[in-house]
Order: sequence, then structure tokens, then C-alpha cells
Amino acid sequence: MTEQVMAAIDGSQFSEGVCDYAAWASLALEAPLTFVHVVDNHPQTAEADLSGNIGLGSREHLLEELSHLDEQRAKVAQEQGRLMLQAARDRAIEDGVAEPATRQRNGTLVETLAELEDDIRLLVVGKRGETAHQASEHLGSNLERVVRSLHRPILMVPDAFQRPERVMIAFDGSKTTRKGVEMLARSPLFKGIPCHVLIVGADTGDNRSQLDWALATLREAGHEAEGAIRAGEVEETLRAYKDEHAINLVVMGAYGHSRIRHLLVGSTTTSVLRRASIPVLLLR
Repeated sequence: MTEQVMAAIDGSQFSEGVCDYAAWASLALEAPLTFVHVVDNHPQTAEADLSGNIGLGSREHLLEELSHLDEQRAKVAQEQGRLMLQAARDRAIEDGVAEPATRQRNGTLVETLAELEDDIRLLVVGKRGETAHQASEHLGSNLERVVRSLHRPILMVPDAFQRPERVMIAFDGSKTTRKGVEMLARSPLFKGIPCHVLIVGADTGDNRSQLDWALATLREAGHEAEGAIRAGEVEETLRAYKDEHAINLVVMGAYGHSRIRHLLVGSTTTSVLRRASIPVLLLR
């Protein structure tokens, strides 16, 4: 199968944003679009233990009832998912995608995406899923697990679409972020979009030459590019630069060799993702 833009949808408030960003990416990359919905037939609920305190006489009957309820719940979840996929498909067609595909699977989101990984060129996901806590800074545990297990670019999106007009890459000279700069330079996704490169650290000769390389790579590919080296706490510095320059898409490596290395395996990236009100493209 051709590598495609894959979008994971559920009943959360982020699904519309996922649809629109996925359609934008599919059109820009000229790649097929597939929407995926996963029905988890084994949600973690307290109900599984209900039969433990029932008298012997009624226990068998109760287990039958619970089994029947589970079956009904699975059917309802499947039908809801089918309707969501149809709505997502219709929305993507309105956005201009010719033939979006849909796939419904049983299991867990992480396992499903791991199985489909070879087909994925870009994965689009919402900031959190429908079962996640609704606090604005809560990051769905599924998202963290997906980022750890997948080796594909992942675009985490907010609930409303805004066409990216200025992109920033958090750059630390690592292999991952150097590949990120090269990807930015050549990807049709960012064609004609001004690019900013930010190094968080001391203004040393090494950092200066890293920045010069990144800017030259972007400019040679035809991008308008500017950058800076700023000292400070990583997340605060990234946020301040984003606000100053009206950045509306951030590119980050999930792993690096500096303080930015803590992105996602430590507190910094998780914190950036939690507070993000714009899309974040995570690179592996």
C-alpha cells in the first residue's frame, strides 16, 4: 500500500481539527488520506469486578447479563465509530480530498497504529482522546504511548483548523533535528511557508554554525528563513518566540542530544504538548 496520511479519530472535541489538518496535509503532500477509528472492546472499568460479591445462585445469571451488556456496548461503539468515520470522510471531501478511505479496527489505538505503521507517511492525532480528562492541559496517555512506539512523523493538532502560515523548528543540532530541517526544506507540506529556526542555549561558535547551516539549508530550498539563539528555560523560550513571531506550527524532535532531549522522554516536551494551542509536528 502507498504511504498515506493517516488520521486517528474518536468522539473527542479534537476530531474536527484532526479531519481538517489531515485533509490539508493530504492535499499538500498529494498523498492518500485514511481515517482510522479503533473500538476498544476491553475498556478499563470497574464493572469487570461486579460479579465477585454476588451469591452463588445468581452469579451465573449475572455473568450472562454482563456478557450480553458487553456485546451490546461493543455493537453500539462500532456503529458510533462507523458514523464518525462517515462524517470524517464527508468533511474531508468538502475540504477537497477526492477519495478519503476509512478503516475501523478492534483493539487498542497503540497496537493498531503499530500494525499500520508501514502504511503511514504522516499520522494526525488530536491532543487527547474522548476518554481523557477534559482539563485543557491534560495530555491523553494514548498520545504519549503512540509517540513512544511509532517511528513516523506525528502531527498533534488542536480542535480548530488554522492554515499554517509560519513554522518554527526547535533545533539543537542533533541528527533528528538536522533531518527535521532537511525535511522542512524539501517537504511540499511547507512549500511557500516562512520558516524560523530556534536554538535554546548559549550563543557559542558551535551553535552559531549549526544555525547558519539550518538557515542556509532552508534558503537554498527557496524558503524565507530566519532564526535565533536564545538562552533560557526551553519551554518558556520556545513559547515566547512562538508568540513574538505569530508561529502557528511547531516542529520538534522527540529526542535530541541537548536539554531539548527531555522533550517527550521527560517533562519538557510533554509540557510543550500540554500547553500547545497550535499543531506540533513530532519527528523521530
